[in-house]
Amino acid sequence: MGAEKANMPKIPAIYCLIFILSACRPTRQPAGTQPNTPTAISSDSSKNMVTPAVSTVHTDAFMENLLASHPELFGDILAHRQDLKVQVIYTQIDRKANNTPVFTPHYFNVDAQSYFYPASTVKMPVALLALEKLNTLRVKGVTAHSPMLTGSAYAGQTAVLNDPTTPDGVPTIAQYIKKIFLVSDNDAFNRLYEFLGQETINQQLAAKGFGSANIYHRLSIPLSEDENRHTNPVWFMDTSGNMLFAQPMATSKLPYVNRMDTVGTAYYNGERLVYGPLDFSRKNRFGLEDMTKVLRAILFPQSLPESERFRINEDDYRFVLKYMSELPSESFSPEYPTQEYWPTYCKFLYYGSDTNAVPDTRRMRIFNKVGDAYGFLTDVAYIVDFDSGIEFMLSATIYCNSDGVLNDDKYDYDDIGYPFMKNLGQMFYEYESKRERKHKPDLSAFRMDYDKR
Repeated sequence: MGAEKANMPKIPAIYCLIFILSACRPTRQPAGTQPNTPTAISSDSSKNMVTPAVSTVHTDAFMENLLASHPELFGDILAHRQDLKVQVIYTQIDRKANNTPVFTPHYFNVDAQSYFYPASTVKMPVALLALEKLNTLRVKGVTAHSPMLTGSAYAGQTAVLNDPTTPDGVPTIAQYIKKIFLVSDNDAFNRLYEFLGQETINQQLAAKGFGSANIYHRLSIPLSEDENRHTNPVWFMDTSGNMLFAQPMATSKLPYVNRMDTVGTAYYNGERLVYGPLDFSRKNRFGLEDMTKVLRAILFPQSLPESERFRINEDDYRFVLKYMSELPSESFSPEYPTQEYWPTYCKFLYYGSDTNAVPDTRRMRIFNKVGDAYGFLTDVAYIVDFDSGIEFMLSATIYCNSDGVLNDDKYDYDDIGYPFMKNLGQMFYEYESKRERKHKPDLSAFRMDYDKR
């Protein structure tokens, strides 16, 4: 999106004046703080190691047999399940006579002790927490569409005064969330991370019972641990430039979980190849079961205890569901070039990376969030066919890095990851199309009015 910078619309002058008067000077990074560059595990690291709990792998006979019934598609996956770190959760959804959903989960190789890098899937719960926080600010007149300016008050921070993807050039929470679900925009996530603060994100997720969640850093920016603990000052305005709410820079005192998560056999640190696994113990973590529960909290909030739900209103839910299922080609603002963002972009489960697929959007929709980084490919999805009355949830992750080297941009996404995701989604869709249901579901709640038709 760098080509758009030359034509960036100017923020209204009143916002700039308020920003200049309110902003703090960036402070110098504390002496001795080191960049967050990966280092090899030292030879005496075993002195500090904590003996991990016994790994518990959860695989249903149903899942094993179903995958085994398609050896041409999943034979290699079954044979190398541990090397590929593959995990799958398929959730059957049946309906009672009153349309209340009943969930039956099935598992393949799911292991809470087996680390995978969640990549962009962490954007989904953070977007929900941002909407939750906004609801506490409504008494101040702040909404998801209120202009939000981001300042810079610490090393590594950058300011945001305008957003070229909005019609008026004004940054808003709504636009950030929209871009997160449409094309998995990293900067949009970072701005929500800064709005919430590292400590708040992790405390709120823990309070909701997401025990595996450790969200420690922004995405695609090489910042130190200290820099990620400091989050930018933020100001909300009304459309006349009046200050609604000012939030100073926050400093996280969050105690990190004692983890020993490593991946790979070697990695590049710049141009230098370092032999040994890459340490992920200070990187983000979010288990597949918890991520599946986040999706369920969006789709079926009433099916979870109140303490595990996100405190957002009906309009918020509809907004999130709309952009989880809208295609980039259906977006007005921003408009995305189809060469880079094809119609099924970020719909790994069922379409893989098929740039030529033409989805029947009247009949079928996929509500999902994907992630891909360091060779890990993940998708958490709810797939619905309105005509046939098909609905199911499917979550999967797979490690696509046969040479074991990280940061070399040589991952097996095209050869292993995307075909696996596509085949998996289509296999379960086919299975669901033949599965008998006592009550056909009423799926009208998931029909959305999209930006383009």
